[in-house]
Amino acid sequence: LSRDCITLFHSCLSDKKRRTLRLEDMNKIVFAVIFGLVTALGLPLNVVSLWIMLRRHGLTSPSAVFMVNLVISDLLLIITLPLRVYFYATDTGIINNYVCIFFTMLFRNNIRSSSIFMTFISVDRLLAVVYPLRSRHIRTSANASKGAALVWLIVLVVNIPEGLTFTRNIRKHSGTCFDFSNTTASTRNNSNGEWTLNTSAADYFQLVLTFSMLAVNIISTVLVSYTLQNHLKESARVSNKVNVMLIFAMNLMMFIIFFLPVSLVVFFESSRPYLSCLASVNCCMDPLLYYFSFDGFWKKKEDVDTSLAREM
Repeated sequence: LSRDCITLFHSCLSDKKRRTLRLEDMNKIVFAVIFGLVTALGLPLNVVSLWIMLRRHGLTSPSAVFMVNLVISDLLLIITLPLRVYFYATDTGIINNYVCIFFTMLFRNNIRSSSIFMTFISVDRLLAVVYPLRSRHIRTSANASKGAALVWLIVLVVNIPEGLTFTRNIRKHSGTCFDFSNTTASTRNNSNGEWTLNTSAADYFQLVLTFSMLAVNIISTVLVSYTLQNHLKESARVSNKVNVMLIFAMNLMMFIIFFLPVSLVVFFESSRPYLSCLASVNCCMDPLLYYFSFDGFWKKKEDVDTSLAREM
């Protein structure tokens, strides 16, 4: 009887292990498909958006500067996805762990930089609608460029301690870049190839950053909505009020659906690969923001100067 119980126990463990492996294999296939679709859709959309903004509109307004930087952030995310597709689809080991770290940092930087640039766009629209005259000396392309440069500097500074943590961990633990196995209770090698010492300081920084940017977006949305509805004289210069509110609504949607969940990994570490996969979809949604931000997105710059002047 004792041997039968032991045999049955080992059989149950084997079945559970097989089911776990099948689930992991299925997750890898799903991730490969999603990342592949995001790449196939996001790359042409963002390349075309960048071409249109630079060639037909130029960096003539703060919003244009922030949107160009937002496109660059999305493209940096997209170039990391083919590698993820390859490793999820083939389940092969990575040649160089530092390549994995580099692509992981690009992936994370998109969430941080995109949330800031979107907030800058919201604040710029807030100033244009609520304080159109008093904000003219602030809302310049030069100031926007300085702000964008500061954002990239902050992102790179955060990368330094985060990258050092990853480097220390990969020296202690082996494994493929995108596997689903764990190493120890304190160090996790998750399916996104992101080595984390439990919850790192960078994760808390991202959480605080996301909530702060979300709060600014909510306040901006409320103030602009109030101005458009109750101060018609001040908001009369806005050529398309529906488009203005759509911009704010889309920014809030991006934060709630894509940025906020992945920033909550400090509480749901085991869900990091799924939340990271969801967050990658944001680069396919940003082109809609560009479309609604310009009255004549597809027209040449000289054809829309008048309408842009009214809007700004």
